Amino acid sequence: MVNAMSQNRNMIYIGIIFILFFFGCHRDSSTGPNEKKTTTKTNDLLVDTLATAETIALFKNLQQISQTGVLFGHQDDLAYGVGWWAEAGRSDVREVCGDYPAVYGWDLGDIQKEANLDGVNFTQMKGWIIEAYNRGGINTISMHLDNPVTQGDAWDNSPAVRYILPGQSRHSSYLKTLDLIAAFLKDLKSSNGIFVPVILRPYHEHTQTWSWWGTSSCTKEEYNALWKMTVEYFRDEHELHHILYAISPQDTNSETVYFERYPGDDYVDILGLDYYQLWSTSRVPHLGKALEMIAKQADLRGKVAALTETGVEKVPYTDWWTNYLLASLKYNESSRKIAWALVWRNASTDHHFGPYPGHGSAPDFVKFYNDPLTVFEKDLPDMYQ
Repeated sequence: MVNAMSQNRNMIYIGIIFILFFFGCHRDSSTGPNEKKTTTKTNDLLVDTLATAETIALFKNLQQISQTGVLFGHQDDLAYGVGWWAEAGRSDVREVCGDYPAVYGWDLGDIQKEANLDGVNFTQMKGWIIEAYNRGGINTISMHLDNPVTQGDAWDNSPAVRYILPGQSRHSSYLKTLDLIAAFLKDLKSSNGIFVPVILRPYHEHTQTWSWWGTSSCTKEEYNALWKMTVEYFRDEHELHHILYAISPQDTNSETVYFERYPGDDYVDILGLDYYQLWSTSRVPHLGKALEMIAKQADLRGKVAALTETGVEKVPYTDWWTNYLLASLKYNESSRKIAWALVWRNASTDHHFGPYPGHGSAPDFVKFYNDPLTVFEKDLPDMYQ
């Protein structure tokens, strides 16, 4: 009888130990919705204090390189160009000057589909982002997302922001779109498992009226709440720690206008500017002063400054690269201190912003390439160390 009771007691002890072990392991492997993994602070520089080492290095190196040079960027450069589509190794920029851009732009509009709003397959896009990273290049991503209320495109500026903020009627459905973006970003890994750092540029050109997040569609309080919600969702809920966050008002050199809709330094890593008024040399001082303003503000705030989008459609001036863009960058000592300048995409002979072989501005682009201020991929130091 004693032996039987002892055996039963031992079995009970074993059972308790098993249950504690099982639930302990389960808890460790999958934290609940209100629990956070134990993490260690990695920096005091960025929006994300848990940023990966490579992401911190990218930010510091962008700060450093901006003191002596300006990186050149091109939207969708590896995906297509004038007269070609998705051909391995091709780049209109490279075929003109012999070198790839230092910065590559991409877009996540239509993330719910197989291809983005410009027809770029998302699976292939991931591959090109990783390819650019493996060569030492830098990737920046914009988000032309559909209107989350009307389901129209990004240019449907019907009010939407007020409905997708926390506690509002479309909040949960909008988070599903952000979940798709997070899943895309989580797939950006090198062959050795390193997350590829990216510069995310959500809700861009918000000082304009064309988008559902623009000035005619939401208040500054609503815009700032949307920005903060998005950053916190990616950083804190999805635990994405390989992102730098860039904000990009458009066509202004006014400090007041620039910062009127600004979520705060705790939510922005990069002070960007989109500029599409460089159609005359008379606009060079205007852009030059804008670059001076954001460069000085970036220095004061411990940020990076960048010309996040620019260009003139079809590049109608044969000297645009040197006497328009380069002249703006060289406007004064402060305007030279931006990290990069990115021109928009090359879709066709009727819609392009970069050079391509045979274009009238191609010889001038080679001069632009050879200028000591401009930095292309071959010139890059290791940006991730």
